[in-house]
Amino acid sequence: MKQKALFIFFFTILNFPQVFAQSKQAISFQADRQLKNEERYPGTIRLSKVENQVFFEHDGIEVWCDNAVFYQTANFFKAYGNIRMQQGDTVTMTSNYAEYNGNTEFAFASGRVKMIRPQTTLETDSLFFDRLKQQAYYRSGGKVTDTSSVLTSKIGRYFMKEDKYSFIREVVVTNPEYIINSEQIDFYSVSGHAYLYGPSTIESETSTVYCERGFYDTRNDEGHFVKNSRIDYNNRILEGDSLYFNRENSFASATNNIRVTDTVNKSLVTGHYAEVFRDKDSVFITKRALAASLQDKDSLFIHSDTIMITGKPEKRILRGFYDVRIFKTDMSGRSDSLYSDQSSGLTKLINLNAGDATRKPILWSGLNQMTGDSIHLQSNPETEQLDSLRVFQNAFLIQKDSIEGYNQVKGLELIGYFNENELHRVYINKNTETLNYMRNDSDDLIGINKALASSIEIFFVDQKIEDIYYHNQVDGKIYPEADLPKNGRLLSGFNWRGGERILTKEGLFEGESTPILTKIKGIPLPEEPEEFFEEREDNDLLLNENSRLKPDILKNRDEDTLQFKTDSLKIEKPKIQESLKPKDSTQVIKDSIR
Repeated sequence: MKQKALFIFFFTILNFPQVFAQSKQAISFQADRQLKNEERYPGTIRLSKVENQVFFEHDGIEVWCDNAVFYQTANFFKAYGNIRMQQGDTVTMTSNYAEYNGNTEFAFASGRVKMIRPQTTLETDSLFFDRLKQQAYYRSGGKVTDTSSVLTSKIGRYFMKEDKYSFIREVVVTNPEYIINSEQIDFYSVSGHAYLYGPSTIESETSTVYCERGFYDTRNDEGHFVKNSRIDYNNRILEGDSLYFNRENSFASATNNIRVTDTVNKSLVTGHYAEVFRDKDSVFITKRALAASLQDKDSLFIHSDTIMITGKPEKRILRGFYDVRIFKTDMSGRSDSLYSDQSSGLTKLINLNAGDATRKPILWSGLNQMTGDSIHLQSNPETEQLDSLRVFQNAFLIQKDSIEGYNQVKGLELIGYFNENELHRVYINKNTETLNYMRNDSDDLIGINKALASSIEIFFVDQKIEDIYYHNQVDGKIYPEADLPKNGRLLSGFNWRGGERILTKEGLFEGESTPILTKIKGIPLPEEPEEFFEEREDNDLLLNENSRLKPDILKNRDEDTLQFKTDSLKIEKPKIQESLKPKDSTQVIKDSIR
């Protein structure tokens, strides 16, 4: 009994190829007219329409046509005229010509080919269809019409199980609102999700997005872009390691190594988190925020915890919140907050927390330190040169003496005037006091002058006090150095803050810790699918020796493969990071100072 069982087993193994070959389902057909001509066309049946179209059926696929040549022994047919190929209720393909091999379940169609799916319609000149893989492929140019867009490319491959198109070379997505150009796009027709690889642009009337790897939801008009990404608006350019874009809300945000360039006002804002609202013409940026603008051939830098820029290009308003620091080669300063109107040239250094004296505005111009409850700087919008400044309430000017001590002036209000960006005259009024070290031409100390007056006018030369004029002097006295004790050489409210002076651009960040950057979840490269045309034996053809196509055509070409790839197939929609979604700017400001 065991010997009989072994005999049956080995007999089955040895004859497996034959059994497998015989298991291939034969193509069935119906036709009004059939013609056999064994002498001229051996092994074929010529089929044609009279009233009803020629009909073929094979393993779930149905084909209608006007005429056909059926190679019955080879299980292969050629179809001509008004061809319609139906696979279940999900795939319909029409063409002028088609071939089908029942043994390999491989089809070829040409001449106004149209493949219709529930979400998309594919049109091309010629199409290969592998039923075993459930994949369609074209490489002579094709067009896919989606519910909202039209996609064209030189090469395309459709994966039916994933409902995914992989477009290669000269890919264009045309939507009423925008046009996408790319070298490679993976498109999922059910969701409308598109993955962009290689140099890609999304252009509309109001913006242009560039990236070399990105994701775009064509249904909801929002995207996530990485690798050399940027968004160009009419007057701004947004760059960053990771960008989020929502067309409906005219909103964009960026995370890590951000640059927002104002192309009209020649300014740049950097940081590590930013939001841009195009319709509102506003920019919000935080995490090591730094604004730089060109003024009279010199750059002005403003750093604070948070920077907001609003308004049209000709009426930009810049606001800085919390620990504002400014630097220019001939000036620097600090304040709690800052307001700058670029159209009028007015910049205000403000303390929003009046109870905290450490946040009181301070400004250094050359050797002069000025403090007060608020400081206003006025520049000429046309020449961009500094014109004047005003210090309101508790104005205090201190200049370190060339040898020792400090020259001091205080009053209720200070008005300063600039010449070629250098402070050359200061006017202080209401309850003014002065203390200055008087020296001769040899820099020898003559005495220390203390005076009270209703107002004082000071002139500077090379940033040093040259002359002082007292108006309505109430009291004044010059003390020999020995007669004025150390504790009498400082006016009430004196606070020298020279250690806080910012001397370089890098000094803007002194004392601050380097921010911890958000970890960016990138967009993976597409996983490489298996080759469409598999290697076969010489006598085992995908179609048939009687096919219109030569066997060389049914081979993979290097120029038709993915340019950007990994090594498998599925890609999930990337989750839009919380750091990229729109936030309440007020809450962000609060969070940033905790």
